[in-house]
Amino acid sequence: MSRGTEVKTCQNCKHEFAIEPEDFDFYEKMKVPAPTFCPECRALRRHAWRNERVLYRRSCDLCGKSTVTIYSPNKPYKVYCPPCWWSDKWSALDFGADFDFKRPFFEQFQELQSKIPRIALLTKNSINSEYTNHSNNNKDCYLCFAVFDSENILYATNVWGKSRDSMELYRMTDAAELCYECSDSARIYQCQFGNLLRDCTDCLYCFDCRGCQHCFLSSNLRNKKYVFKNQQYTKEEYDKKIADYDLASHKVREKLYLEYKDLVVKKTVHRFAVTERSVNVSGNMITDSKNCKFVFDADKVEDTKYSVVCPDVKDCMDVYHFGFQSELVYESHALIHAYNVMFSHLSYDDSHIMYCDSCHNSENLFGCVGVIKGNYVIFNKQYSKEDYGVLKDKIIEHMKKTKEYGEFFPFSLSPFGYNETQGTIYMPRSKKEALALGMKWEELASGTFGKETISPENIPDSIIDVSENIIKEAFRCIECNRNYNIVKAEFDLYRRFIAPIPRRCPQCRYLNKIALRPPRKLWHRQCMCNKDHTHHTGQCTNEFETSYAPDRPEIVYCEQCYQQEVV
Repeated sequence: MSRGTEVKTCQNCKHEFAIEPEDFDFYEKMKVPAPTFCPECRALRRHAWRNERVLYRRSCDLCGKSTVTIYSPNKPYKVYCPPCWWSDKWSALDFGADFDFKRPFFEQFQELQSKIPRIALLTKNSINSEYTNHSNNNKDCYLCFAVFDSENILYATNVWGKSRDSMELYRMTDAAELCYECSDSARIYQCQFGNLLRDCTDCLYCFDCRGCQHCFLSSNLRNKKYVFKNQQYTKEEYDKKIADYDLASHKVREKLYLEYKDLVVKKTVHRFAVTERSVNVSGNMITDSKNCKFVFDADKVEDTKYSVVCPDVKDCMDVYHFGFQSELVYESHALIHAYNVMFSHLSYDDSHIMYCDSCHNSENLFGCVGVIKGNYVIFNKQYSKEDYGVLKDKIIEHMKKTKEYGEFFPFSLSPFGYNETQGTIYMPRSKKEALALGMKWEELASGTFGKETISPENIPDSIIDVSENIIKEAFRCIECNRNYNIVKAEFDLYRRFIAPIPRRCPQCRYLNKIALRPPRKLWHRQCMCNKDHTHHTGQCTNEFETSYAPDRPEIVYCEQCYQQEVV
């Protein structure tokens, strides 16, 4: 018999939170106790473990070669470059330890963590893609994060489809080709500065358009051609309008971007939530899913709750950045091809593992770090199947007594300073707040400052006037003053796109894309439509849960009003 809804007080923030009957059903299935942290504090813990894009250089502690890594040189861990880490030159089982029942689990786990070499960047099966993290099966990719099966992609994040020859992408759920500065889109070709595009070609500065071709500075379009600022033109008229813009000019592009932001924020109708071909879901950016609550950036998701960035998952709860045929996953981060995995971090192709960090191609692990192709291993020590089961159950009982069992790793075990993680973007905390919560803080700044060889005002305005020698220069970001450079593949694409050299560093360009997206939270609101539609006269009374906070300026409609206005 299912339990009813229970209200508990979070042990961290002291706020009340509800545990629904379906939550208890899931906990029973996973054989874990109900959480003592509220959903937001649970998410905060997971965010504190994801350094996705703060990169450093240090020497590999095995081969000695310089390598790109997410671990700053002052971190206390051994760090191996990916070829060394995946090689047979070392084994995590050489660091096996007996569990001491007189001491807390996490105290011993942290000691094990400190001994095991960490992989500099998690990248697999990729060619000429040194600057990629959480990424697989790529070729010639640069500064890409959570990018898969792509070629010649630069400055991209969360690209799940097979994309190529593109830059500055965020969340492509299907292929993009020859695209620049596009987000939350699928099956697009030769598009620039676009959001929420589907099956579009040659669309520039467009928002929420589908099946469109040759459209410019427009929004809320369906199956249109030659639309300029939401006005229909003939091909000849459209081409003449576009010809008035010198797209090679930085000054022209800056003005266009401001006009585009004004279009998106003040003149466009926004759906309260982007949920497509989905049933019984809540959250945002959800496609082909059912029975999901509080999920964001989800595709092909079923029976899942409190999860973010999750393509192709089923029966999961409280997971961050995971997917690709994952099932029965709870309180974890950065998993791929996972089955029956709990309280684990950065582990691919695993089943039946608990409290593991950076373990791959394994099954039946408990409290392990860095194990590859392991089976029946506890604290990196090999056991028989029978002994493994007995010892695992005994350790779980011990953890229940010490009140450690049933929650994700504490902040203190994260190998990163909170200011290095994605938490600073999605769940920001000041240094004082972070330290008070037991988080770490990295004082060594990533990147360089004051070493520019050319000032922003001296960069040629037009890409036509820029030679390949530009790749030898060091630039200064006009927003954060961090130095950055232009690589050869990037310069080639700017010339191909007829786009000027950017005056902002990659991180600021990334943050600007994030700023145009609503946050991964929900607020209760009423539809803003005050036009007469078939279901209402005057002000619409429909209410909903939306990622658009009440103080945001966007025009937000319920599904019914949106469909009548846009489709």
